[in-house]
Amino acid sequence: MERTWLITGAAAGLGREWTEAALERGDRVAATARGGLERFAPLAEQHGDRVLPLELDVTDRAQAFAVVREAADTFGALDVVVNNAGYGHFGMVEELSEADIRAQLETNFFGTLWVTQAALAIMRTQGSGHILQNTSEGGIIAYPGIGAYHASKWAVEGLTESLAQEVGSFGIKVTLVEPGPYDTGFGGTHNLSDPLPAYDGVRASGAQDWDFGDPRATRDAILRVVDADAPPRRIFLGRSSLPQVEATYAARLATWREWEPVSLAAMGAV
Repeated sequence: MERTWLITGAAAGLGREWTEAALERGDRVAATARGGLERFAPLAEQHGDRVLPLELDVTDRAQAFAVVREAADTFGALDVVVNNAGYGHFGMVEELSEADIRAQLETNFFGTLWVTQAALAIMRTQGSGHILQNTSEGGIIAYPGIGAYHASKWAVEGLTESLAQEVGSFGIKVTLVEPGPYDTGFGGTHNLSDPLPAYDGVRASGAQDWDFGDPRATRDAILRVVDADAPPRRIFLGRSSLPQVEATYAARLATWREWEPVSLAAMGAV
């Protein structure tokens, strides 16, 4: 069945891979990006009016609503919305400036919220739709040096857990997509806080030897999620995430159980 998608951050990285995957199987895609719409020219040449390139700065709420409406009006429906636009800011918590953290949240959290809100009224009217929030394994576990990024993605995870419970009765499905590390140019030197020498040791000890996946390998996974009658609420992409998350959750459970007597005593007399 032909579907109509809107994908944010579609010009590069995972967003580009998923845009191409949808188009190559005959779906239609409103492909959005912040500037540089000429990057979609090869797709337009190949797929014609099945691709609709649209300028979108997700931090602009009014623009998000206008662009989502334009996509739905142009194609006549809006079946799948993928909130993929985002970036990673690198810096220890003490190193973050107000501008650093606000910019990170404006894009990764508020941008996701605005596009989601814009899509909901359309999908409620249709009585169907599927929203995919691209968070990352960094939405449920954390590493030193990217606290701003984790804060934005954990916020999206919490928001989406509530969202899924609110919109199921309208026929709207919601999936949290949690990729591990992929070779997409994530981060970048332009998203760095000014370093404090005091944290040089933490930076050295926290350096990760990432096993980067091939972004193209995620194409089939996303199509399978979208095509599923009962798609998952959450899905990892890549092989490294689940073992790390299992270890993190086991440690949390052990701590909660160890301190359960203190927790119960905090209830007072019953």
